[in-house]
Amino acid sequence: MHKSRSQMIGQGLVLATTAVSVGAVALTVVGLHTQSWAGLTESPKELVDEVWQVVYQNYVDPSFNKNDWRQVRRQYLSRSYTSKEQAYGAIREMLERLEDPYTRFMEPEQFQSMRIDTSGELTGVGIQLAQDEKTKQLVVISPIEDTPAARAGILAQDVIVKINDKSTQGMDINQAVALIRGKAGTTVQLTIRRGERQAVYTLKRERIELHAVRSEVQESRLGKLGYIRLTQFNGNASADMRKAIEDLEKQQVVGYILDLRSNPGGLLQSSVEIADMWLDRGTIVSTKTRVGEAERYEARRSTLTNKPLVVLVDGGSASASEILAGALQDNQRAVLVGTKTFGKGLVQSVRELQDGSGLAVTIAKYYTPAGRNINKEGINPNVEISLTDEQREAILKNRAVGTPQDPQYARALEALSQLLKVATKEGRPAAPASGT
Repeated sequence: MHKSRSQMIGQGLVLATTAVSVGAVALTVVGLHTQSWAGLTESPKELVDEVWQVVYQNYVDPSFNKNDWRQVRRQYLSRSYTSKEQAYGAIREMLERLEDPYTRFMEPEQFQSMRIDTSGELTGVGIQLAQDEKTKQLVVISPIEDTPAARAGILAQDVIVKINDKSTQGMDINQAVALIRGKAGTTVQLTIRRGERQAVYTLKRERIELHAVRSEVQESRLGKLGYIRLTQFNGNASADMRKAIEDLEKQQVVGYILDLRSNPGGLLQSSVEIADMWLDRGTIVSTKTRVGEAERYEARRSTLTNKPLVVLVDGGSASASEILAGALQDNQRAVLVGTKTFGKGLVQSVRELQDGSGLAVTIAKYYTPAGRNINKEGINPNVEISLTDEQREAILKNRAVGTPQDPQYARALEALSQLLKVATKEGRPAAPASGT
């Protein structure tokens, strides 16, 4: 089934980047749609059953992680609940049987925080969190550029072992968010493990404005280059990307470097629309539910430029970033430079429950145009170049991202030079050969 853009808008689909901004909210909403439950009786037992029903009807794994889901219902509905808090506890206990950190329950305050996120403003320290599926450790997907976390030197893949004096062992993402976030001007202490080394960071919370797109013309020996850094796929990202490309085209750049490093993902709608700006044809992404392919998103011949393109990726490039990178790589539209991406290829449905709480349920997996399921595998770049922790920390602290002092950017320039030589020789815009 092919899907139009208008059909995408308003659906309760979420890309499971696993990212939760400890500033305030999750950054994974994909056209968040919620149903109104006004008029329903707010019975604790009805709430438990409502959650059970949503999982039963939609969960991606038909075996429910080898649980007899009907027996689970009988077990939890046989209990007596005298408060919402008891129901909330039972719901979390029930969902734990799935062993899926992305199928999660959110109390009303947490759910409202999730919805607020697409406004592009946070109050916090500026990191994206994930819970490792195997170890259950809290892992930093990436620090947000120019935030307290980035300025302090916190890096992608750092493990948070303590929040203030509280161990994170057994702690879920929602609990971590509640402890780390707070009023601007207050502080939080994070104990971070990086490899064998452990360090304590004291961070002052602040109000963070999230600008998804930064672009500039860079003079080089190749001519004028368009550098675009996309830090997340929020509600403004596609419009900002369109403006950036149109402005750079007016300045007659000869090629582009698109920087998706440390981009934890966001709106599916934005990732598809942005892929459309670079592709004139081809599949962008498809999703598969437990009963087979559900949706296929195609480019609609609305490309803004066909000039050579290099995309920078790393271990902090997740979910919607991987959709975009995978679409450009599989359609041979761009060369990917950097390191393997995070590997999150799950889609969730998010809905509001009868009492204002929320539920995110994994309902599908997404696949690149070539049929790759990148969940837990990631996308390998065409040209691999890694950075040491010291290099990454120095680049962040010195705000040298996307400059010649950035080794991955320098390698991207080399790759773009090769594409431009091909374009000049053949008298056409260059597209990378498969496997370059």
